[in-house]
Amino acid sequence: MDGLKIICFTHRTASLEQVGFFHVDDSQRSTRLKSIRDALGMNELMYLSTCNRVEFIFHGPDAVDTTFLQHLHHQLFPEKAPVTPEKFVEIAEVYEDEEAVTHLFRVAASLDSMVVGEREIITQVRQAFEQSKQLGLSGDNIRVLLRKTIETAKRIYTETAIARKPVSVVSLAYHALRDLNVNLEARVIMVGAGKTNRAMSKFLRKHGYTNFNVYNRTPERAAALAADLNGKGYGLDELKNHSGGFDVLITCTGSVDPVITSELYEHLLQGETDKKVIIDLAIPNDVQAEVVKNNKVRYLEVESLQAIAAENLESRREEVQKCEAILAESIREFGFMYRERQIERAMGAIPKQIKEIRHLATTQIFERDLSQLDPNSKEILERVMDYMEKKYIGLPMKMAKEILIQNRRPVS
Repeated sequence: MDGLKIICFTHRTASLEQVGFFHVDDSQRSTRLKSIRDALGMNELMYLSTCNRVEFIFHGPDAVDTTFLQHLHHQLFPEKAPVTPEKFVEIAEVYEDEEAVTHLFRVAASLDSMVVGEREIITQVRQAFEQSKQLGLSGDNIRVLLRKTIETAKRIYTETAIARKPVSVVSLAYHALRDLNVNLEARVIMVGAGKTNRAMSKFLRKHGYTNFNVYNRTPERAAALAADLNGKGYGLDELKNHSGGFDVLITCTGSVDPVITSELYEHLLQGETDKKVIIDLAIPNDVQAEVVKNNKVRYLEVESLQAIAAENLESRREEVQKCEAILAESIREFGFMYRERQIERAMGAIPKQIKEIRHLATTQIFERDLSQLDPNSKEILERVMDYMEKKYIGLPMKMAKEILIQNRRPVS
């Protein structure tokens, strides 16, 4: 695994603001990453950037020391830098050789994430590799590494329960709604168009809900979210004029006072008496306590969802030991596979060299002798040389693989 290296900046050693400093915009990645690769003597480079990590995954001959990190800092910030070279070196995490492989396996399996078990990271790792390949940054070493990385992450997600129980409040809220068997044509009122409700809306849209009215203090933001949902958007002051009733009310605003008062809720009902679903994701709650007390509702709010999230997160942590066993097995397998691939690449020049030797022998060294042979003898000699050429090409590879297999077996 010699030559594989990772330099990363994550939530463990840096603030999320600092991590954001190292993000390279999509429009600049081709130019800037090629410049970094060439300036630092990297053979191959893959760049991964998420909301809480930035990673430079590369193959190269040089050790990653303070001088190397300072050169990377200069390449990232040739002019004004948001962090000093000293701070850059301090918060950088460095992994080399087998440690680099272990780290990337853990990243793709979400074991290194802020929230263990979140599956989105495997997609982000795969996309980062595809982009590096398209930009001509990566090569055979990173290709082999990523193939085993994705395979390992899939095993962990499939063979353990690390990702089976949701741990985000929004995800839990959606799962609760789904478990209530709410009709996909249900009338949904969304109050608030911030980050939380946008996340909730993605779940609803993905799973087929179609009937939305969105209300927000800023009408433009309500209209933007409503457009994503093929619904209608209004200013929050229009909520008191809502007509048509509702089946599901989802609310999350930044108000310190209840937004859904008893009086407003009575209006929203439009005389309907069936049981409604209210999902209150605001802190403090947007729904007045009397609304829940005096009406037929299935009420889901942040505090109860957070308690479930904590239980599920603990359940995920209990699965980590199983994940570590899969990781250890995969790292051993990758070590064998990587050495085998290195041998294949080293042996790759042998066929060409043997053909060159044959050409030299037949056209120069033994040219006069061969010219004296009759056609039948020449044909037999050609067949003999073809046979020997194939054997000489295959034999070194076979012997090298047998040595690898022998070294792989445990000592009895």
